[in-house]
Amino acid sequence: MVAASVVSAVLWKFGTGMHPWPGLVALAPLPVLLIAPRVSAGVAFAAAFLSWLAGAIPYLHYFLVTVEQPLPSAIGLLVGTAAVYGGLIVLTRRLIRCGRPGLAVLALPSGWVVMEYLISVGGPFGAWWSVAYTQSDVLPLIQIASLTGWLGISFLVMLAPAIATVLIDTGIPARARARCAAAGLALAIAVGGYGFWQLSDAAGPTVPVGLVAVAQPEDYVPVDSPDGRDMITRVVAEVERLADRGAKAVVLPEKSWRATESTLPTLAAPLTEVATRRNVHVIAGVLLARGDATVNAAIDYPTGVRYEKHYLVPGLESDLRPGHDWTRIPDTSWALAICFDLDRPTLVRANRARGATLLLVPALDFREDRWLHSRMAVLRGVESGIAVARAPQLGQLVASDPHGRLLATADTDITITRSVFAELPQPTRETLYARVGDWFAALAGLLFALTVLASAGSRRHNR
Repeated sequence: MVAASVVSAVLWKFGTGMHPWPGLVALAPLPVLLIAPRVSAGVAFAAAFLSWLAGAIPYLHYFLVTVEQPLPSAIGLLVGTAAVYGGLIVLTRRLIRCGRPGLAVLALPSGWVVMEYLISVGGPFGAWWSVAYTQSDVLPLIQIASLTGWLGISFLVMLAPAIATVLIDTGIPARARARCAAAGLALAIAVGGYGFWQLSDAAGPTVPVGLVAVAQPEDYVPVDSPDGRDMITRVVAEVERLADRGAKAVVLPEKSWRATESTLPTLAAPLTEVATRRNVHVIAGVLLARGDATVNAAIDYPTGVRYEKHYLVPGLESDLRPGHDWTRIPDTSWALAICFDLDRPTLVRANRARGATLLLVPALDFREDRWLHSRMAVLRGVESGIAVARAPQLGQLVASDPHGRLLATADTDITITRSVFAELPQPTRETLYARVGDWFAALAGLLFALTVLASAGSRRHNR
């Protein structure tokens, strides 16, 4: 039991986190699953609980220090998910011991998907907490998100070790193992075939986009300060350079400047001038004080249209007022969003339903999560079939097409100016997930209910 827990914990640690190794997460449950039918329910639960919790402990620093979340909520998330995971391992054990291997392979993936979905709709961080993002660089696999959303990827990740457990367990009849093998192989072929078909989709017209993060002081810079004016001068030079390459939109980071309505013209005048002269849209991220409230805004120049961030980071942005309006750049199919907004699949789907084909996203990350948070945005694009141009400071500039291909990327930091350029293809069709939404969560809930009922029925039968 100890050896299985330790191996599993190591696999969880390196298979999840801020920059995971994609294959390891599918192996992480396997050591515990293999011993579960051979030990008591209590031992199986303890092995699963401790392995997941030990593997997830590195998240504590991120929650408590990086994003400054309360200790009870961070502990509650880790302990709560560990307890659910332990319960799912016990349920799988019960079904295997009762001779229901077909349902046993569904217990862990369906229950896990239900948990992730409930966290996404009931928690403060949207769909941030998911093993799906560990697979963001595995392009054929993540295409399934265009059908099921991120939950389908999580299901497949957890299905793999469940099937492997049944195939390895010689106590299960050979015929049952053969059926599981055939079903798993058929699913793998279907998922792989769909993924490669999606990736072969002919690209639509492209939009040339530049992403820029200029060097700046540590704190949010008043737009009318010497540092603020210097940043504006350097941004204009970057816009000129990207416009020379053909850029039609240039995205700057979130909260690049702090301004009031009276000081905003200091920024608006030079950005409007260069945008008009070079026939380019410049998207600037601004903390804008408006009356008795401050908003986190993305402002397009030369049009001046504004988008106010809908979803504010709990705690860190409690002093800001959320926005509620949807913003498109006039005479285009380009929509605006800001950083944490893209942790919400519903927001991206809503933009796609309104006809958006490209998201222009100022952002601000925390160095530590530069890979993970950028890949969440990339996966949102795959789900809804939309190109994403995301420009964070302290993160990773990412320009991705509607299938999740990274067409340009670069790490950013306040000590240096970085910029990238990409031709972003526009989508040729709307995805099923964009049209239907979280139908897969309902399917997973039904499958999980069947496993629970089968387990309860077997218990009564065996009394």
